[in-house]
Amino acid sequence: MWRMIRKTMLTMLAIVIVMAGVGSVYQWVGSSKDKKLYQPVGKLYDVTDHKMHLYSGGQGATTIVFASGWGTVNPYADFYSLYERLEPHAKVAVYDRFGYGFSDTTGRKRDIDTITDEIHELLHVSGQKPPYIFVGHSLGSLETIRYAQRFPDEVKAILLVDGGSPEYYESSVVLTFFPLISRVLRTTGAMRALYHVDGFAEWMNDGNNEDLQLPEELQELIRKGTLLKIGNRDMTDEMRRSKKNAGVVLNGQKPLDIPITVLTADYFGKLSEDKRWMDSEAKLPNWSVSGKQIIVPDSSHYIHNYQPDLIVQELIELVKRK
Repeated sequence: MWRMIRKTMLTMLAIVIVMAGVGSVYQWVGSSKDKKLYQPVGKLYDVTDHKMHLYSGGQGATTIVFASGWGTVNPYADFYSLYERLEPHAKVAVYDRFGYGFSDTTGRKRDIDTITDEIHELLHVSGQKPPYIFVGHSLGSLETIRYAQRFPDEVKAILLVDGGSPEYYESSVVLTFFPLISRVLRTTGAMRALYHVDGFAEWMNDGNNEDLQLPEELQELIRKGTLLKIGNRDMTDEMRRSKKNAGVVLNGQKPLDIPITVLTADYFGKLSEDKRWMDSEAKLPNWSVSGKQIIVPDSSHYIHNYQPDLIVQELIELVKRK
């Protein structure tokens, strides 16, 4: 019996190894093709000896700077519903942190001061003019608040799109298994194969396809970005350091002498099910001398896919504010 069990286990192991090898080749061939088509829509700038991507457009005296959440592989596509509505009213700048979008993957430590230094340098070398209004989605809230702490003369206001509070992230368990699993699925070709399953793309994009009906070329950018970027070492280290990064922000200036608008998704009426998140969101406006919270109805974590007009209206009010 033990011989049979051992033989069965060895056979299964051999099958897994062969499948992983075949999947890796499948991923390598697909990635080679994707890289040729995955071309920057904005411009690449030299930042710390690597290439960092920024898309800019619009008109006006104020620049709205967009900071994506963790794991949002292509910020340019993700924020489309906002900047295309805002460009007649203000300048916009969507940056890709290292490991995201069209920026390089560097392996540099993803501590919060390194990240904000890179953003600061990118905005400078690309010719953007402060003061800025920062829009931070999800974990992007940490870098927007930290940027305002470190460069207070450059920030006019902050708007958080279901952005978590530093207190919330500092007290949370760091889920490093998620980026690691994502990397394994990507590098073994399993994720590429799953994209052929109906509904998988919509699930991965958290409603980008169904709720916003993105143009086909942007849907394709998200797919290619996921298959080329998800779970890379920069993303993984960013998640690994999120708790420590939140602690750094907590030790910085509070409250900030700028308005902060906190938009909190109602998760289609289920917000109250996560009391710790709800309580932290209610306290998040206290990071500003002039803060406010708005519970956004009929929305989920990516509020900008569900209620973009509301966000645009709040941003235009911040642009007009003296």
